[in-house]
Amino acid sequence: MTSRTTLRRLILPAVMTLAMLGVLVSLGNWQLRRLAWKQELLAQIAQAEASPAVPLPANPEPYQKVRAEGTIRADRTALYGAFVRESPQGPRMGAELLAVMERKDGPPLLVDLGWVPQGALPSAEIWAGKRSVEGFIRAAEHPGWFSAKDNPADRHFYTLDPAAIGAALGERLAPFTLIALGPTPPGGAPDPAHALPRPRNAHLSYAITWYGLAAALIVIFALWAQRTLRE
Repeated sequence: MTSRTTLRRLILPAVMTLAMLGVLVSLGNWQLRRLAWKQELLAQIAQAEASPAVPLPANPEPYQKVRAEGTIRADRTALYGAFVRESPQGPRMGAELLAVMERKDGPPLLVDLGWVPQGALPSAEIWAGKRSVEGFIRAAEHPGWFSAKDNPADRHFYTLDPAAIGAALGERLAPFTLIALGPTPPGGAPDPAHALPRPRNAHLSYAITWYGLAAALIVIFALWAQRTLRE
């Protein structure tokens, strides 16, 4: 095979390899930028978690520790979800205890007080009255194709939608839920969230994957080109 023919055979694969290499490296660089952004966000969340809670604003931001004050209604409670927790007796099924907080500075607020075991729902009277609750905001959910069906008659819901839950409780609620933060109480329930939520951070592994594919592409092309030049 002449050198000119060999070069012609190499041109198109080389161009395609360079194009794919550019795409793979660009994807790796993008993941590194996402990694820097995610690390900054996680640092902000850690700082918010260590700082005092701020009064609940009208439009709360994600990953912000807030505080709401008002009166929790003993006759406006419900359950959300079905979650398994470990206990001294082994795994136990339970749900999140929801309550309505009436406020002077805003519409009634749906508050998730924490997980309670099935069949051992604490009396809502324990939580009734004026309260100051610290936590974080969770946006309203919407049921999907495979979502479990809510049971408004029993006040047990599987989609955390304040509008639907409020309709069943006879309340027009704020369009988000306050997830309570705090230590596990002596009785064990309701067990609130213990930390602010943190988004998953896998950008470094994604970047390594893209760069690894780029390196593999270079090796494959080099081996092919070497064999072609020998023919």
